[in-house]
Amino acid sequence: MKIFITGSTGFAGSHLIDYLRSPENKIFGAFFPETSEKVKKMNGVELFYLDITDEKETYSAVKAIRPEWIFHLAAVSNVRYSWKNRRETMETNILGTFHLFEAARKLVPSARILFISSSDVYGIHMHMNRPYKEEDVVHPVSPYAYTKISGESLCQFYSQIEELDVVTARSFPHTGPGQSPDFVCSDWACQIASIEKEKAEPVLKVGNIDVERDFLDVRDVIKAYTGLLKRGKKGEVYNVCSGKAVALRDILQLLLSFSPKKVDLDVDPEKLRKADIPMLFGDNGKIKQDVKWEPQISLRQTLSDLLDYWRCSP
Repeated sequence: MKIFITGSTGFAGSHLIDYLRSPENKIFGAFFPETSEKVKKMNGVELFYLDITDEKETYSAVKAIRPEWIFHLAAVSNVRYSWKNRRETMETNILGTFHLFEAARKLVPSARILFISSSDVYGIHMHMNRPYKEEDVVHPVSPYAYTKISGESLCQFYSQIEELDVVTARSFPHTGPGQSPDFVCSDWACQIASIEKEKAEPVLKVGNIDVERDFLDVRDVIKAYTGLLKRGKKGEVYNVCSGKAVALRDILQLLLSFSPKKVDLDVDPEKLRKADIPMLFGDNGKIKQDVKWEPQISLRQTLSDLLDYWRCSP
């Protein structure tokens, strides 16, 4: 099996490579713009630099690999970053996806493709007190969310009109060892570890901790991604979620309970979003039925492993 992963050295991509490594699989991973030092850690995988916004580079990569499976993980994925870097977000997440699909259409039309979308596409719906289902109306409220629903539209076009075998994973927030501190759980774990090492004052900088989110462990998520390429239906969208909403305040308290340090909280305006979704959790009935997947790792275990990751980091 020849497998092509865009965004292969990112958070989910790194875990996906570890999961897929086997004598039966030949894995090709595109990276951008990570340093060569990080890339060297991915042993046993053919890695190469790829700017997915470059049409010729993307075409050449697909032509050289001729993959049977494609995991399209490459994206600007941070909401706050997307507000400050709108053009980069649009070009990477929309134009990059277009280039990849065009290359697949011309060169490997029978390849199975997984597009990674986001629960952020659901946006803000007043008085929503139930989990979101795939057929619910979407209402993106950030440049990032807009690019993801645009990517889903490209998936529908290429699967329905061009007959590409595309499946969409509408992923809810996930965390775990190796995540960048640009994301909330990893940010807090990193800060707590720094406080424990006495590299920082015992003050934890936070944003809005009253919102509720549906969190998964990244190790469960990559199993869902693989399951979707094995058993997901062409042209369909699948929520990848736990089905439970947890307040960020409760996640913070759980992280703090793992540490002997006592800390104060300080709201940092830089960590507040321009438009924040009060509650976001999903219905995972569809992926359970079609893929036979459901999460296995508890949030407590995920957060404990995440904090230990940062404790072991320099």
